[in-house]
Amino acid sequence: MGRKKIEKEAEQGLFTPKKARNAIAVAKVVGPAVIPVVAPFAVQAAGAARDAYDRYQARKLGVDVGRLGEFTGRGARLHARIAGVGEGLDDLRASAKATEEDTKFADRAAGTLHQLAASVRAAERMPTARRKAAHRAVASELDHLEGQLLHRLGI
Repeated sequence: MGRKKIEKEAEQGLFTPKKARNAIAVAKVVGPAVIPVVAPFAVQAAGAARDAYDRYQARKLGVDVGRLGEFTGRGARLHARIAGVGEGLDDLRASAKATEEDTKFADRAAGTLHQLAASVRAAERMPTARRKAAHRAVASELDHLEGQLLHRLGI
């Protein structure tokens, strides 16, 4: 290559219209041969990435991957916590050591959980500041219920 040709290409940039046409021609020839080979690997990689992301989200919420679809939106963490406390209350009721007072507590707490879940659902449509305040209030109430539940379960 001559010096002037190199200088001319440097002024025009590395990607000229002629090089673009050549690249498209090569893609037309090579593409049909490469795409069927590469496509299954790309689909498999996308599936693996989605699976890893789902496992990450489920771990972050503290639920199984199969139940991840139940907890969506901005209040997903609170809904997951509410479900976890509900399962704990069921365990408390089923416990052989559960007293009548424990079952009464479980019944009262189940009603409270129902109200908290409704509050989280309603907060989804609130402005940001009000939604965050509602979520903090629900989280505080859940902290209190979880502490009582753990105490009654003897943990």
